Amino acid sequence: MNFTAQQIAGILEGDIVGNPDVEVSKLSKIEEGTEGSLTFLANPKYKSYIYSTKASITIVNKTFEPENEISTTLIKVEDAYKSFSKLLEYYNQVKLNKHGIEQPSFISESSKIGEDIYVGAFSYIGDNVKIGNNVKIFPNSYIGDNVTIGDNTLVFSGAKIYSECVIGSHCVINSGVIIGADGFGFVPNENGEYSKVPQTGNVIIEDFVDIGAATTIDRATLGSTVIRSGVKLDNQIQIAHNVEIGKNTVIAAQTGIAGSTKIGENCQIGGQVGIAGHITIGNNVRVQAQSGIGRHVKDNEVLQGSPSFAYGDWNKSYVYFKNLPKIVKTINDLEKKVNGNN
Repeated sequence: MNFTAQQIAGILEGDIVGNPDVEVSKLSKIEEGTEGSLTFLANPKYKSYIYSTKASITIVNKTFEPENEISTTLIKVEDAYKSFSKLLEYYNQVKLNKHGIEQPSFISESSKIGEDIYVGAFSYIGDNVKIGNNVKIFPNSYIGDNVTIGDNTLVFSGAKIYSECVIGSHCVINSGVIIGADGFGFVPNENGEYSKVPQTGNVIIEDFVDIGAATTIDRATLGSTVIRSGVKLDNQIQIAHNVEIGKNTVIAAQTGIAGSTKIGENCQIGGQVGIAGHITIGNNVRVQAQSGIGRHVKDNEVLQGSPSFAYGDWNKSYVYFKNLPKIVKTINDLEKKVNGNN
């Protein structure tokens, strides 16, 4: 889809310097701009590229004044970065603006479907499903029996939502996500074999939650695994049965959270963090990448290491660890001197 500088300036409430009729159909980095592309300049480090970029349109701050000749048409706004982000959001909405029910797909007669819905080909929607308005379900998705999905939620291709789960409004569920698979529950018997514990609960995802590709969220053994509103989950995260994650917490890729752990609000958890089961993590906690959490964590703690401990202590300890060979040599030399004097 093509947009003119005039149309883009209207969306961003910006001022045009250059050709208002120039058209763009793609986005680019400023240093990689080509004819027909749109880019932006927000970081002063990239200022030199505005004089060489081939991009047809560049979004800049209103304070920017070119020092040399430029060929790109400028759209001047209050904040170039925020305006470009707004444009990306608008572009994404246009790109995802699909409607109707494609065939072949299956929708149970007992399901209730909202208005302005999209169901992609080869999708399956089971019995007694309730789907809100403006929901987009992309091809090859599975929606199990008795699932509820709120308004304006996106379910991308290949996602699987098992029976009884509840998905809020304005959520994004990316490809390969599995919500509601059985939790990892087994008990050993007298023969050393393991018997499965039935997982009879569900998963509840509240509003404005983003779930990255290939992330898995297990159903509860009893009750619910709960992801509170505003949570953002990266790709390839494992969340076990009966976990609860508080509002507006963000978790980076490849983190694993064991069963029945409660994580507070506004936490920031880095990639490849391992969190043990049956512990409580407070609000506003920050955990550095590749840390291992095996204890209860109070509000506002900053942790690193495996097993993790206070971030400041970890940094001090690491200085010594890094210099351990020198420290050992120094001790050995001192011992030799002391022994030599005896």
